[in-house]
Amino acid sequence: MMNPEQTLMFAEAGESAAVVTRQRVANAQALAAIADRLRGHPPRAVLTCARGSSDHAATYAKYLIETRLGLLVSSASPSVSSVYGAAQRLDDMLAVAISQSGKSPDLLATVEAAKQAGAAALALVNVADSPLAALADDVLPLHAGPERSVAATKSYIATLAAIADLVRAWTGDAGLAAALDTLPDLLRRAWACDWSPLVDALADARGLFVVGRGIGLAVAQEAALKFKETCGIQAEAFSAAELKHGPMALVGPGFPLIVFRQSDETGPGVDALAAEMAARGGPVFIAGGEAAGATPLPSIEGDAAIESLLHIQSFYRAANALSVRRGFDPDKPPHLAKVTETL
Repeated sequence: MMNPEQTLMFAEAGESAAVVTRQRVANAQALAAIADRLRGHPPRAVLTCARGSSDHAATYAKYLIETRLGLLVSSASPSVSSVYGAAQRLDDMLAVAISQSGKSPDLLATVEAAKQAGAAALALVNVADSPLAALADDVLPLHAGPERSVAATKSYIATLAAIADLVRAWTGDAGLAAALDTLPDLLRRAWACDWSPLVDALADARGLFVVGRGIGLAVAQEAALKFKETCGIQAEAFSAAELKHGPMALVGPGFPLIVFRQSDETGPGVDALAAEMAARGGPVFIAGGEAAGATPLPSIEGDAAIESLLHIQSFYRAANALSVRRGFDPDKPPHLAKVTETL
């Protein structure tokens, strides 16, 4: 069995704090200019364009923008442009395209169509000289550096940090600015959290649910993907508000539940759900809180807007260890490639 601390996934995820520090310095001037334009000519809505982990980051953008700016945020369906070629009316909207490589044909087609339909395009992309960056009106590089493991880790956290920094600059929110100032140190502490009880419990798991609500839904989606691609576990992400609409029928002995909870208005409802699911006899793990019958996972506290970043940082270390424990190579999941290009 390989040493889990010698994988690329482990090394790259562990760089997240340094990435966020580098990104915030490098993007400061660009963010100020973009924020000035957004305040001077506010978009009537925001359209996110992304796939995979980047689309999970778009969920975070949706909740943060809608709660902090009151703007509707909708996720684009790339096939509307890349396959159907349907014309849309997107005048005075902001299209936010999120990508690691910035070269997937469907994403490029979506952004091109959005611009032709009247939207301004902002790209959050790790490859600053990519086709997406060339196409966008404004670019916020992620500054994550090369990521060789197929499983995206530091680039995902870098994307969430860039989104939070964009909202901070756009709103002038002093509280969010202070929270982002603490983020690198908190990420380092989150990386040291020991989630080995979760690794032990899932060593032989075949399926599970990952639950979040509001801002936390973004990392529930991301964790579910990582369980599938690095650990071979069929995991599905749900909002805590949706779990009772059918999926909870599966919850019980032998069916684990992982809950991501942040310290905002969603907290009490998430606690109640976790306790109810634990009462059904299945193993329930909760990050960011405590609930009767559930196993708390060590978590670092912070502003509610950034706690999701801290939780997923701790999770990445556990997912890497679980992958190795189950006999996988987290850097080379079966049938997957680092850059996925779809039409």
